[in-house]
Amino acid sequence: MTRDLWARRPFFDDDHEDLRATVRGLLARAVVPYGEEWDAAGIIPRDPWLAAGEAGLLGLGLEDDYAFRCVVIEECARVGATSYSSGLTVHADIALPYVVDMAGPEQEARWVPGLTSGELIGAIAMTEPGTGSDLRGIRTSARRDGDAWILNGAKTFITNGINSDLVVVVARTDPSPEAGSRAFSLFVVERGMPGFERGRNLDKVGLKAQDTAELTFSDVVLTDDHLLSEVGDGMRQLMVHLPLERIGIAVTACAGARAALAWTVDYVRERAAFGRTVADFQHTQFAIAEMVTALDVTQAYVDQAVLRLNARELTAVEAAQAKWWATEMHKTVVDRCVQLFGGYGYMLEYPIARAYLDTRVTTIYGGTTEIMKQIVARDVLGVR
Repeated sequence: MTRDLWARRPFFDDDHEDLRATVRGLLARAVVPYGEEWDAAGIIPRDPWLAAGEAGLLGLGLEDDYAFRCVVIEECARVGATSYSSGLTVHADIALPYVVDMAGPEQEARWVPGLTSGELIGAIAMTEPGTGSDLRGIRTSARRDGDAWILNGAKTFITNGINSDLVVVVARTDPSPEAGSRAFSLFVVERGMPGFERGRNLDKVGLKAQDTAELTFSDVVLTDDHLLSEVGDGMRQLMVHLPLERIGIAVTACAGARAALAWTVDYVRERAAFGRTVADFQHTQFAIAEMVTALDVTQAYVDQAVLRLNARELTAVEAAQAKWWATEMHKTVVDRCVQLFGGYGYMLEYPIARAYLDTRVTTIYGGTTEIMKQIVARDVLGVR
């Protein structure tokens, strides 16, 4: 009897598995048949967003049990729908929670129904051309002008940047050096606002169907109805919400590694070399054993982190540990799986080759591995 890498884990209950069946059906019907078409176009059309909304998948980020989102992420990984999953993750785990947690009643009534139905697509704009992971270096500014705010600046590497209807924008509202973390606020910018422009759909190494764009803001006029929470609360809110984003990336990394291993196990059992299957070689057996063990150990930590997230006990340091470790594991596993595929692992008709391209960014976005290690080291050493 051989092990099924996708066998149900005790982490999930019957409700999670019922959702899994729903997600599999949606992916088979509305996503998988169009993957190559979307990759070529560099963007995913609106219909699969509406399908996800109709299936109730876009509001899962608001549930008290993040394991439901884990189901969606795992099922997308299983069929190689990583571009679709990336867009959903930014929408459901990042943009939507910011709006729900910080919006007033009128703002919530205005935006949340569309975000949960898929009629509106969300994004968050933090990264700038000159800042990268250094959020305190943000230069995009919003200055008070009477009853309005005037937004100016540029953002880059924005997931859902082309498709998005609502963009949560991090802007500096207090230019004084003594403002510190109170210098930043969060605004919602809506599609079609004068002065809000989208640049090119960036040509990335992987995640080809995931639209990623440059955004510019030139004297965009915003009212207080577009301010989330209060002035100066932006950095605190980022620190509150970043652990969820990073756990989502860690979950994605484990799911991606599991998919790569499952494809590789099937391949080495069938592929013959020197009169034996590739699985018969001791090197292959040791490689598989090492990768499965690395995945299982990492998955155990990430599952526990999800439970702590559900209990509202997950710390920023724990999320940083999960993010950097899981993504580095994911990158290593996929690279070794490509090696076991041999020449076919380099052919884009195989999902492992596409995974190789899609995986590389995971140690970069959401905070680089180096930044995550610095967060952990500061906690242990008490240094800045």
